[in-house]
Amino acid sequence: MWEYTDTVMEFFYNPRNQGTITEKEEGEKIVTGEVGSIACGDALRLHLKIEEATQTIMDARFQTFGCASAIASSSALTELLKGKKVDEALRITNRDIAEFLGGLPEEKMHCSVMGAEALEAAIFNYKGIPVNNCEEDEGKIVCRCFAVSDTKIKRIIRENNLTSSEQVTNYIKAGGGCSSCLADIDDILAEVNQEKATTVEVAVEIDNVQLPSSSQPAKSLTNLQKITLIERVLEEEVKPVLAEDGGDIELYDVDGDRVQVILKGACSGCASSTQTLKVAIEARLQERVSPSLVVEEVR
Repeated sequence: MWEYTDTVMEFFYNPRNQGTITEKEEGEKIVTGEVGSIACGDALRLHLKIEEATQTIMDARFQTFGCASAIASSSALTELLKGKKVDEALRITNRDIAEFLGGLPEEKMHCSVMGAEALEAAIFNYKGIPVNNCEEDEGKIVCRCFAVSDTKIKRIIRENNLTSSEQVTNYIKAGGGCSSCLADIDDILAEVNQEKATTVEVAVEIDNVQLPSSSQPAKSLTNLQKITLIERVLEEEVKPVLAEDGGDIELYDVDGDRVQVILKGACSGCASSTQTLKVAIEARLQERVSPSLVVEEVR
């Protein structure tokens, strides 16, 4: 018997936002993201109603076929989504869902992963990006029982700091069928751990302030994934540094590899703004997102 938190049981016995969305006002759009299959044991269909003028999620509902954790995770996700901007919602991870519920048994973490994937699928549909146009579809299928690619396994390992094939199975079911792929999963774990061990921590220094490096750039990103990662790096790693000197930055637009930003506060009109753009911000984004990015200031 799994040990569930009181919050998990509450969201299982009294799920919030179950069902579909059929009504919308002018200027609103309804989109759906679907993952899993009944044949595999879990399936989730996530429905979002988005106000297009403000890019705000006005309503979120779900339909789930699965266990108590699947129902609770889906319900929790809808609660997390309401009122958020689309790009803000895309930053929600499976860990956020699990933490909202006060934790999940590790054997049931795949339910939170399913929620995060359904969310991404729904937002991709809203943005007009083909759901199958993603990095993971370019990978080699490792687990044929659940159609899981090596690229997806690597991503889940990195995002959740997994260290064993058993954990991989708990998070995405890979290896949980015939078990013939467990040796391959072990090889992938060793590869990812080797990458972590050989990652050199460097620092980008500007005006006596250091921006710490954390990991290598993501590769084969979709455009939506690239924009989301750029926003995250600016918000979490660049803005705090600029704020120490009374400055700020706002992402204006991303056109291919051109990242247009607006410098604010003390950074606006500063004599060293060009140096700040190139040495600190551009170098940081090239390191964390893509080496081909070029940062330009919009005045």
